[in-house]
Amino acid sequence: MALVIPQGYKPRLNVYETQRAIEFIKQSFQKNLGSALNLRRVSAPLFVRADSGLNDDLNGVERPVSFDVPGVSGAECQVVQSLAKWKRWALRQYNFYPGKGLYTDMNAIRRDEAVLDNIHSVYVDQWDWEKVITPEDRNVEYLKDAVRRIVTAICMTCDELEWEFPQIDTRLSREVTFVTSQELEDMYPGLTPSQREDAFTREHPTVFVMQIGKTLRSGARHDGRAPDYDDWDLNGDILFRNPVLDAPLEVSSMGIRVSPESLDRQLTLAGCDDRRRYPFHRALLAGELPLTMGGGIGQSRLCMLLMGCAHIGEVQSGVWDEETLTACRRAGICLL
Repeated sequence: MALVIPQGYKPRLNVYETQRAIEFIKQSFQKNLGSALNLRRVSAPLFVRADSGLNDDLNGVERPVSFDVPGVSGAECQVVQSLAKWKRWALRQYNFYPGKGLYTDMNAIRRDEAVLDNIHSVYVDQWDWEKVITPEDRNVEYLKDAVRRIVTAICMTCDELEWEFPQIDTRLSREVTFVTSQELEDMYPGLTPSQREDAFTREHPTVFVMQIGKTLRSGARHDGRAPDYDDWDLNGDILFRNPVLDAPLEVSSMGIRVSPESLDRQLTLAGCDDRRRYPFHRALLAGELPLTMGGGIGQSRLCMLLMGCAHIGEVQSGVWDEETLTACRRAGICLL
């Protein structure tokens, strides 16, 4: 997606009011999310040791930001790319039990983000959440129930925002349409994965695309997913149709996490058997970690969606190329 300047776009709030709205959304949504999924807030690391196996490699190609720590015998550390593995480790350390979970603020630097546009930036901020589940909960219906709860929490926050800021009139659909990545390929075989999402969300404004990471019948994947956190049969992405950009907006990647059996299978399928040596993977394969589900919900993306912003730079401070800065300045779009 290249930079898009919507015709006739005008920010609904000035810069000062934008900051107030961001604060309001974050406070409101955290409360609604915690109530919806029975979560408690915890503190989380900005970086982890590289040899812990706790950092995520996302699609398997992104390079984490690394640095050495002389005060810890020169240990190599990495800025987290997400907290999917750390959260599962923390649930055991903090003695959470089935039905309860945690959420936290996750901040990351994605230096290999290929395209910086209206919805992609080098800086990533999201709510990472994780909860303990039972073996009986590892099924599609339990996953769908969690998705509906998250969508309800988002829509409640949208309603509360409008009460506080009447000039905002964003409308979201609470009705979630569930579709697998294979079903999308079958419906639109001649389109790319992103084009399929665009076509589908035109008819279904709130969508959960399931089974991300699996190889489709065409031999391709809808999108990449690391083999060692989500179960590829029990995961997905929450998409909303963004009316300002007239395009789908992914606000959450989530899923039921790998069991020892699915981790064993997916490591081999992905050619990542070397990860079996890491402490996290050894503990998981040995059945020493709780069964969990979890995900990440983009803070800046949610803010821009609810506030009707055209560019993610309107709600987060980032780094942009000169062409983007100039185009947004001419259009009256204030990038922080």
